[in-house]
Amino acid sequence: MIKRSKSLLLLLAACFLAIAGCGQSNNQTAGTDGGVAKPQTNASAPEPKETKPVEITFYYPVNVGGPLTKVIDNMAGTFMEKHPDIKVNPVYTGNYGDNTVKIQAGIQAKQPPDVAVMMSTELYGMLDMNAIIPLDDLIAKDADLQMADFYPAFMEDTQSEGKTYSIPFQRSTIVMYYNKEMFKAAGLDPEKPPATWDELVSYAQKLNKDGHAGLEIPGNDDSYWMFQMLARQNASDPKQNIMSSDGKKVMFDTPENVQALQFWLDLSHKHKAMPEGVIDWAAVPTDFIEGKTAMMMHTSGNLTNVKNNAKFDFGVAFPPAQKQFGSPTGGGNLYIFKDTTPEKQAAAWEFVKYMTSPEQAALFSSSSGYVGVRKSAYDTEAMKKYTADFPQALVARDQLQYAFRELSTHNHGKVSTAITNQIQAALAGKIDAAGALKKAQEEADQALAPFNK
Repeated sequence: MIKRSKSLLLLLAACFLAIAGCGQSNNQTAGTDGGVAKPQTNASAPEPKETKPVEITFYYPVNVGGPLTKVIDNMAGTFMEKHPDIKVNPVYTGNYGDNTVKIQAGIQAKQPPDVAVMMSTELYGMLDMNAIIPLDDLIAKDADLQMADFYPAFMEDTQSEGKTYSIPFQRSTIVMYYNKEMFKAAGLDPEKPPATWDELVSYAQKLNKDGHAGLEIPGNDDSYWMFQMLARQNASDPKQNIMSSDGKKVMFDTPENVQALQFWLDLSHKHKAMPEGVIDWAAVPTDFIEGKTAMMMHTSGNLTNVKNNAKFDFGVAFPPAQKQFGSPTGGGNLYIFKDTTPEKQAAAWEFVKYMTSPEQAALFSSSSGYVGVRKSAYDTEAMKKYTADFPQALVARDQLQYAFRELSTHNHGKVSTAITNQIQAALAGKIDAAGALKKAQEEADQALAPFNK
């Protein structure tokens, strides 16, 4: 009995120890070194912190009629939808001149925008201020970007000394708009606009009646642009420009350039085909839309404005030739600024690529009248439909074979002011063509002297 009791006690003790051991094995695991690991807990790991998007500031100007601010703001909005890690703050800065002043002030204050649309002519000024970064390394990392897809005429003013500093975005040429109904009324074929200087004079004289002008060419803010067009059309060398490719010299005072400016003056003073004096840039498209002028030379960037507001059938053509066709390119490129962080520069580059993609180039062109900056933009379904319905939109693109770089130099403000002031003085009858260009040359040479030592 005692033996059985002892045996029973031993059996119960063994069972107790076994149960205890089993319980321990359910709460502990062996470590990799054969030891026993610490008890596991059910506590969850801390959640990763939410990263804030990289925030960039984007300055842009609008220099033509129409609600383009809304278009650009919407493009920035769609970019952010596709890139939630980047926040873009679009800032409308006024016209090109206002835009440049604000950007220069930001650079001097060490607070530039991260990315901006600026006139292509500001390249040397930005380099002189050490304000922008070259884009070649960024381009090299993006094999899909296909830089050859951008039109060469627009790429010409993005580069200096073998480096690329901007990407074409808001680009234009000068085109001639004409009122087909006024052509019919004057006995002119509405499908055959003037193709030469002589024809331009003849047509404008016939159209300059009944209280409206035959032709208007703006002569204030962008007078050097219009002069540059006429100078190329009269140049014996089809590649001749009014400045050197390095931006250090100008060639205003040449016999052919004097002839070109004289032709502009003669349109009003001699041929009575155009109003006399300095015609305002902004007033010209308004006059055309309101039927106050039958023809105008103006930026292709006003095409949508005219399309949406003119109550008559109108045509678009190359500006007439003398020795050849020719128009300077115009408008703005996208620049990325130096005095900011690498993260912001990388984000700005993503934004630049998006804004100049074929689909966005097609959207911006069809919304504005500016030329699609890439060849592939015209292969998109949206652009095919737009140009099929509105073939006038192809004229500026087709003219790119005759297009060339807009006046761009070091100390561009003083150089462009020198030629602009003298052209305006000539248009106002205060100085003759030869005297105006001689004086402009002297002032420009003085402004460029520091860069030619």
